[in-house]
Amino acid sequence: MSSASSTAVITGASSGIGAVYAERLAAQGYNLILVARRAERLQALAAQLAERYAVNVTPAIADLSRESGIEAVEKVLREDDAITLLVNNAGAAQMASFLDSSAQAHQDIITLNITALTRLSLAVLPRFKARNAGTIINIASTLSIHARGETALYSGTKAYVLNFSRGLQAEFAQSGVRIQVVMPSITATEIWGHSGIAHAQLPEGTVMSTEDMVDAALAGLAQGESITIPPLHDMALWERYEEARLAVFAASRTGVPAPRYVE
Repeated sequence: MSSASSTAVITGASSGIGAVYAERLAAQGYNLILVARRAERLQALAAQLAERYAVNVTPAIADLSRESGIEAVEKVLREDDAITLLVNNAGAAQMASFLDSSAQAHQDIITLNITALTRLSLAVLPRFKARNAGTIINIASTLSIHARGETALYSGTKAYVLNFSRGLQAEFAQSGVRIQVVMPSITATEIWGHSGIAHAQLPEGTVMSTEDMVDAALAGLAQGESITIPPLHDMALWERYEEARLAVFAASRTGVPAPRYVE
């Protein structure tokens, strides 16, 4: 990953994981375009990073749960030839019963977690393909492979991020374009407060700092990982999971109903 004269775009950059990515990439020499809806916090972070690391930092105020916000960032991604890295980090969650929220609130989460990520990837990938270089980092979650009663919507959207990223990885496997999907578990970000859960309610010993999460994710990227799970110590577990997943897929291509469905 070369940062010389390169620009990284980070969504959800005003706090948490996005802000740490911004700091780490600025330290590597990247110029930055930071995307978030909270103008005051974003502008303060941009000024701080520009002064500390002597890089160009452009705040882009946009709400990616709205069509106008997505369109504004799409335009930047299509037109700025210096962009070599996109971090699709912006996301939202509601950790509560599916019935506790309105259709519009659910749609806003779907738009932010799925639609924006998809369209921003589409906006930048043609240039990456033409250049045969460029990196997209998609932030998923360990809840992309698990769901609980209060995480139906969030788990569903993050499962999309995981499988969407897998598909792109297959499509660009023979190119210089890289797609990394990062699967954090419980991370100390503001998403918990926004979703109605305080940090104190989370199981003790399970919460990873945003700094540790991003540092591990960037280490995984440097090591060539396509899927990075920062808190997973025993990667043999993931390898067995992948083997089972692929075995189920292969065994399902029989073309006939299984005997248990035939009278």
